[in-house]
Amino acid sequence: MTGRNEAAGPDRNAIRAAVAEAHRREWAFVLAATARVTRDLDSAEECVQDAYVAALDAWARQGVPRNPGAWLTTAARNRALDSMRRDRTLRAKLPLLIPEQSHEPEPAADDGTGLIGDDRLRLIFTCCHPALAREAQVALTLRLVCGLSTAEIAGAFLVSEPTMAARVTRAKKKISAARIAYRVPEPAALPDRLDAVLTVVHLVFTTGHTSPSGPELVRADLVDRAISLARVLRALMPDEPEVCGLLALLLISDARRATRTDAQGNLLLLDRQDRSQWDAAKIAEGAGLVVDALRSGRPGRFAIQAAIAAVHAEAPSYEATDWPQLLVLYDRLLRAWPSPVVELNRAVVVGMVSGPQAALDDVARLESDGRLAGYRYLPATKADLLRRLDRHSEAHQAYLAALQLADNPAERAFLARRIAEVSAPGA
Repeated sequence: MTGRNEAAGPDRNAIRAAVAEAHRREWAFVLAATARVTRDLDSAEECVQDAYVAALDAWARQGVPRNPGAWLTTAARNRALDSMRRDRTLRAKLPLLIPEQSHEPEPAADDGTGLIGDDRLRLIFTCCHPALAREAQVALTLRLVCGLSTAEIAGAFLVSEPTMAARVTRAKKKISAARIAYRVPEPAALPDRLDAVLTVVHLVFTTGHTSPSGPELVRADLVDRAISLARVLRALMPDEPEVCGLLALLLISDARRATRTDAQGNLLLLDRQDRSQWDAAKIAEGAGLVVDALRSGRPGRFAIQAAIAAVHAEAPSYEATDWPQLLVLYDRLLRAWPSPVVELNRAVVVGMVSGPQAALDDVARLESDGRLAGYRYLPATKADLLRRLDRHSEAHQAYLAALQLADNPAERAFLARRIAEVSAPGA
């Protein structure tokens, strides 16, 4: 009897996998739509979480719906409305995120300003309000827009989970206390809010491009979500060079996705990747956007980074890359965006133009000032330069330091192989 029931019953693993996939793909849509009902991010998040829990049971009984996102949105909204009906007095305590309106579902095509109305975009601009500190903006967007767990965000920021939980909670409370509006700002206010939004979208991409945790190098759902959001911004602000530059940067960077690991999942650096397998359509689209961004005559950090990515992407081989041109671009990027990470990336290019010792001198300066303490790519870069100089014992120590800071399995396996190489007899 038990065997027949189990054979005839639903595949619980398949249901859990379907709910997990819906979480990756639909979280931002469901939360943003629910926030339009609750007018409170905490309440919306709680209702959405309840909807995902309910899906585990309902889909096991009824089957996975044809449109999981619509099912989850309806379930979350209904929970929100039920909660509000049970306690009408609660509405007086909720922040007024949007003007008073009907709580029936609304189309997302127009927000009443003549601008593109996208619930995810409203949610991002809410999370990126200038009243919030930049780290809070990013953390809140990763939590609410991308659905990352507190532990995942803490890992990306190199802080403890309780610290990140407190940061997210404070940010949501500030949105409530400041009565921050859940909408895309008026056109006149967009430029002041744009840099924060672009930074957040870029960090969503980089979190997916090299996942801080998990079995895969790439979290494709985050990468695809970031590109989608960049396209929404591009449609919203087609004449803004930095929006154009961001979309170009994401497209060109993602064009190499299929070649960043081999068939066994081993990490492949740029010099080992099969360029014939890069996504030519994404590179072409990105290169065209780079031209548009630079044509403005006032490119910012994203446009310049996109230009750097384009030089790499259009080179016929790693050796044939125009390294002097890249050095010029990195110098320009440093003027537009002084950053120790940019200095580290510039040092890699210096190593190709002037040799590894010159680059190692730059890395030593970055080590001494402490700004990149805990940043795994600093010891990894140092190790590679030492390896090229045949200083294998020092390279071994630097690779070990990088390994201690790396969490992604593909990166850890790569570093372990490098350690074995520099430790081999005769190396």
